[in-house]
Amino acid sequence: MSSAKEAMIGIIGRQPDDSSYDEILRELAFARMVQRGLDDADAGRTLSDDDMKRKMDSWQK
Repeated sequence: MSSAKEAMIGIIGRQPDDSSYDEILRELAFARMVQRGLDDADAGRTLSDDDMKRKMDSWQK
């Protein structure tokens, strides 16, 4: 696995030369959110669709 710095350099390097600061930050944030989701899935920190539906239904009451 690469370091955080190497991952960020890779993401930035894949952006078009005319990317704005905000566009690059959005790409970095998106990549981080995806990685966190994958880490959660690997660690079993997820809910099934049925569990999530029950949880959401409870909010309606």
